[in-house]
Amino acid sequence: MSKAAQDGSVEDQLVREGDIAGDYLERLLDVLDYDGDIDLDVEAGRAIVSIDGGEDLDKLVGDRGTVLEALQELTRLAVQQVSGNRSRLMLDVAGWRQSRREELTDLGTRTANEVLDSGKSVRLRPMTPFERKVVHDAVARVKGVSSESEGEEPRRQVVIFRGA
Repeated sequence: MSKAAQDGSVEDQLVREGDIAGDYLERLLDVLDYDGDIDLDVEAGRAIVSIDGGEDLDKLVGDRGTVLEALQELTRLAVQQVSGNRSRLMLDVAGWRQSRREELTDLGTRTANEVLDSGKSVRLRPMTPFERKVVHDAVARVKGVSSESEGEEPRRQVVIFRGA
């Protein structure tokens, strides 16, 4: 099979995952009597599903994204049950994840520069895997500093230190 055909089949699989997730989430919104528009996309080798445009959607995000994380896992399980494949699907509700990504990128960059200036390591508060990845990516773009995750879930934290 050619590389293009393989890429096409991967893309097709991700689109199918998005469709399955969209159907699942549509039924959930109906049960909850929530309005929302579901958007499907494929980005960076994963299906991205977004729910926007309805009232009460903040309830699907919860405090610091806890409900969103749980809903994402349930959606991944629903996709796995139908497709037979483990999904890396990403779910966003009301733009919360994108907004959080911007905040965390700023935090990671700002903290990395502070560590670079002071030479003192900084340990950030516990974060979800999504949050830690965004911070690690931001720190990696600052020369002269590094980061690693320490601790056990759910108290796992990013530590930023001098050195590259």
